[in-house]
Amino acid sequence: MSELIKKQVTEAKALMDKAIDHADGELNKIRAGKANPSLLDDVTVDYYGTPTPLSQVGSVNTPDARTIVVQPWEKSLLGAIEKAIKEANLGLNPQNDGIIIRINVPPLTEERRRDLVKKAKAEAETGKIAVRNIRKDANEKIKKLKSEGVSEDEIKVGEAEIQKLTDAYIIKVDQLSDAKEKDIMTV
Repeated sequence: MSELIKKQVTEAKALMDKAIDHADGELNKIRAGKANPSLLDDVTVDYYGTPTPLSQVGSVNTPDARTIVVQPWEKSLLGAIEKAIKEANLGLNPQNDGIIIRINVPPLTEERRRDLVKKAKAEAETGKIAVRNIRKDANEKIKKLKSEGVSEDEIKVGEAEIQKLTDAYIIKVDQLSDAKEKDIMTV
């Protein structure tokens, strides 16, 4: 395999790794009825007029499987944090006791679990589409190498290598999706 094709395969592999990481991150944001600090990753607090991630204005912990505790580094932020969590529309109800904010994560109903499984499958499909788009781009780049003197046989070998990568990464997305589905459906 020529160096030019190896470079394209390596590039595609790096992009597919990023796609898998992104899909994994999105799946982790789907709550499975258990308290998890990552549920609040997307919450931004108005910190003196600047939207700031919650994790930068306080500590987020889970003392037990059903509770998330947010302890702000400045007491004056309690109201802003509470408001930001409510506005994030996560289906969580923060309780401010003047020192910390407690969030009780309600147990999921069967119907809600099925909705979350659908959402997880949609996220997994998005991950697969990303991997397939990377395959398409890599194959187009490999075909363009013909003008640089790469033989048709080497191009076919390169495309086969990209397809092997694609298949492996789609299996990884399926594994992530299956694990998340099991996690959601576990009562």
